[in-house]
Amino acid sequence: MALILVTGASSGLGHNTAKALADNGHDVVIHVRNSARLTDTDDTARWKGVVTGDLAKLDEIRGVARQASRFGRFDAVIHNAGVLHSPEVVTVNTVAPYMLTALMDKPARLIYLSSSMHRTGSTDLRRLTSGTASYDDSKLWVTTFALAVASRWEGTSSHAVDPGWVPTRMGGAGAPT
Repeated sequence: MALILVTGASSGLGHNTAKALADNGHDVVIHVRNSARLTDTDDTARWKGVVTGDLAKLDEIRGVARQASRFGRFDAVIHNAGVLHSPEVVTVNTVAPYMLTALMDKPARLIYLSSSMHRTGSTDLRRLTSGTASYDDSKLWVTTFALAVASRWEGTSSHAVDPGWVPTRMGGAGAPT
């Protein structure tokens, strides 16, 4: 089966994705911000491994890449980690997937979680440098990045995926089931 890294896998979509992949026989390495985020001890045995690091911090993104590289070349990397309302929205949602992609061995498949909210994102990169970028902007930028990788990295399949509005901690209880 495949060796797969899932970022932001302590809860929500990332956790559910990692669980489903492991249940189907894949070797899954999960990323969590810190080991205290591993709350379900029954899950620990199902993972091939765990990498830790805060994707809002550039040095820790580099550390996540180093930790992940110890497992070898991944068949797939699912860039799921994300934040909705935070000063770190650009770093976590856009810069971290970019850096991890650049720092790790090229996988066969890259999957970047996006959002339909990318449609209202801005292409004005001054928002990036001024610290005024929004979630919508970050999702437009990561979607654009996924498409750029798809057109430039022969042998690697790259996708931006919109999971829809889901009832997770980030999506909220009001999301449809």
